[in-house]
Amino acid sequence: MFIAMNRFQVIKDATDEFETVWRDRDSSLGEMKGFVEFHLLRGPEREDHILYSSHTIWSSKADFEAWTTSEQFRRSHARAPGTKPMYLGHPQFEGFEVIQTTARDARPQAAE
Repeated sequence: MFIAMNRFQVIKDATDEFETVWRDRDSSLGEMKGFVEFHLLRGPEREDHILYSSHTIWSSKADFEAWTTSEQFRRSHARAPGTKPMYLGHPQFEGFEVIQTTARDARPQAAE
């Protein structure tokens, strides 16, 4: 399993617009082999921004990498530019290969 995350420092007065962009986009993730689930997370509020993270779970790193080179990826990221900036800096990507998973009513399992 592979978890792909992007962290965004969203300017406080742009949070509604940011959430709308994500909620209304055509992600096409469900069309992709290995896609498991997606979460948009709202985190702590700081003096000049609110931290958000997109969190996507994939069956494998290879499946995630196939997504990043797909037509579906290009379509979902082809947003018209806004009239004002929404972020402080660029989103920060973090990718993680799952080593261990524990689920409710299940024993811990090592990643294959």
